[in-house]
Amino acid sequence: MNTSRMPALFLGHGSPMNVLEENSHTQAWRALGETLPRPKAILAISAHWYTRGTAVTAMEKPRTIHDFGGFPQALFDTQYPAPGSPELATQIQQLLAPIAVQADTSEWGLDHGSWGVLIKMYPDADIPVVQLSIDVTQPAEYHYELGRKLAALREQDVMIVASGNVVHNLRMVRWQGESSPYPWAESFNQFVRDNLSYQGDNHPLVNFMQHEGRRCLIRHQSIICHYCMCWGAGMVKSRFRFRPMELRWGRLVCCR
Repeated sequence: MNTSRMPALFLGHGSPMNVLEENSHTQAWRALGETLPRPKAILAISAHWYTRGTAVTAMEKPRTIHDFGGFPQALFDTQYPAPGSPELATQIQQLLAPIAVQADTSEWGLDHGSWGVLIKMYPDADIPVVQLSIDVTQPAEYHYELGRKLAALREQDVMIVASGNVVHNLRMVRWQGESSPYPWAESFNQFVRDNLSYQGDNHPLVNFMQHEGRRCLIRHQSIICHYCMCWGAGMVKSRFRFRPMELRWGRLVCCR
């Protein structure tokens, strides 16, 4: 086992078209796969799998889920046949006890929030991947504490990869050309950047509903819970590093 901890990553996966395209974002994901220590397994946390209760994929061969519509057929034809890891799923259940974590052996798989990023990082799909769900019945604090428990996996060569977007409001996106961001979107984006390395109690990012930019989260506060798990997993004896975030329609950030 490596003497250093595996990283906990949060990556803004953006449009599913990133799977087919090459741009600065996909190049950065590829660079991560080439420069970071190679994990023995990956725990993926996506903004696209919501359940009542917490669940983890526990099948040997998770299917590639194409959870989107209106894109080229080439995207639907793309597969990411990474193996699963029932053993890691069991370990996650044990780490999160006494919370009852359901082992999903057939229903889910890897949605595009996970495989859309991993296909650039590890295109050979030869690293086992399990995915953990977001519990829509629980608040951000719950998921933050899950992340803190899951941090132990980083000492065992397991990389934690959470994906989503900091600001996500499809109803307010203007797709025709580049536009200046909404002020509240800029404010919330800056709020996240300013608090990534916060080390005290009552983490501001966990209490994000107090920020005026919360209205960018159009469905339920659970849309940010995958961030909270990643923050929790990254809080243990870690340094924070991040690339500059940008607000543009292609990243599904609200523009006017």
